Amino acid sequence: MAYATREARQHLLDTVAEAVDELAIAVAALGGAYELLDEVTADRMEDALFRPVQSALGRLKRTYGGFAAANPGVMPSAGPRAFVDRASETIAEADLILSELQDSMMPVEVGDPELRAGLADVRGALGPLAEAAETFLRTLGR
Repeated sequence: MAYATREARQHLLDTVAEAVDELAIAVAALGGAYELLDEVTADRMEDALFRPVQSALGRLKRTYGGFAAANPGVMPSAGPRAFVDRASETIAEADLILSELQDSMMPVEVGDPELRAGLADVRGALGPLAEAAETFLRTLGR
């Protein structure tokens, strides 16, 4: 896959992710409104707004997930090694992104302890995967 195509694909995914975030905020806001309304009005709002937005959010998440999992740049004929190599590359990139995020101090400035702990946990889980992938590939087909 050409580098420009990979960048365009990532830009598309990032844009869809922004829309997912916005719809998630809308669902939360509508949930807050629901709690403040009388039962009849809340039910009307739920039918007119909440359920359709929640449905759209679910559909967009599935769309995002399907497109993101489409294994860009790897053809099935390339075999499992190519898929594992691609996964290893993207795991390393995710770890780098999270590392840079942690180094930016943004999680400390605008995050909370749970976010920081979650990021650290994910990075801890990603850390040994490069070696695990290499080990797996060395023994693949034996």
